[in-house]
Amino acid sequence: MVDIISRRDGPRREDAAARHLIDQNRQSITRLADQLTGGGYSASRAAATPAPSAPEPPARRIHAWGGPAAPAEQAPYLRISRNGRVVIACASSGRQLHLLGELRRRDGRTRFALATAGNGFLSPVAEGMAEVLGDLDGCEIGPELTEERLARELSGRLGLTA
Repeated sequence: MVDIISRRDGPRREDAAARHLIDQNRQSITRLADQLTGGGYSASRAAATPAPSAPEPPARRIHAWGGPAAPAEQAPYLRISRNGRVVIACASSGRQLHLLGELRRRDGRTRFALATAGNGFLSPVAEGMAEVLGDLDGCEIGPELTEERLARELSGRLGLTA
């Protein structure tokens, strides 16, 4: 309902005419409001005045947002990305499991940098992996050791399928 407040006692003639026009077209106004809000206008008015016989909602609501189901078995493999990141990823979900390091280019040479705090990584590899892969840290990628050979060497040392 619209309340129009004026300084004089009683409604002005224009206010009374506006109220009469709104009251006559209430159904059209409600229909347009519902069309613009996708039914939200009537729903909000119905929620504001609940039916007396409506049951009380439960005090606690539990929402179980279903995410993707966890794969039954992870299938890890080694991947060297185009941006030079060397990671262990899961073949079934495509998610990264471990960051092993990256291929860094400096002075025209590409070298493998193991993910350690000394190389500037915030989350270094686990101690066991660092011991197994430590001698490959800083090795140069070139004709003798290509990216494919490095991937095979890392996979072999970690026991992953190539």
